[in-house]
Amino acid sequence: MGLLRRSGDQVLLLLLSVVGAGIAIYLTTVHYAHVPLVCSTTGFIDCARVVSSPYSLVPGTTIPITVPGLAWCVVSAALAIAGLRLLPEHYWVRVAEFIWFLLGIFTALYLVYVELVLLHSLCAWCTALHVIILIMFLVALVRLPRPESEAELEFAEEEAPRATKTTRNART
Repeated sequence: MGLLRRSGDQVLLLLLSVVGAGIAIYLTTVHYAHVPLVCSTTGFIDCARVVSSPYSLVPGTTIPITVPGLAWCVVSAALAIAGLRLLPEHYWVRVAEFIWFLLGIFTALYLVYVELVLLHSLCAWCTALHVIILIMFLVALVRLPRPESEAELEFAEEEAPRATKTTRNART
């Protein structure tokens, strides 16, 4: 049951990474290809104001922050895939995911501050990505602790093949 839950968590993280990458690709396309923005452009929810502000660019460049956001989503997906392929999952994957998602949540909090305090507008697409990052961070936070019983279970699983081999050798 624990194995299914852990792999389910990794599948969720992978799906959220893909959705986040889709949002980042869309917003990058809006920036470079001038595709029409599908979002409110009046009132407090004003995507156009947010994505055209100076804060929507990597400082000192003309690169939209959606490009590093897309890279963040790709790395998140790679970590989720690593977690799926390394079942039973290694503890270092959880630590790497937690650190990566912590970086994402700090970035998202800064961007929410920019939207609310400096621009007085929110972008619905950006907010969707920020919520995705928050969910991913919370999943990683819940999964990070390593209960003693889990460590003992991994030890028992590692020892079981050795014990079976020793028993077979003793019989012959």
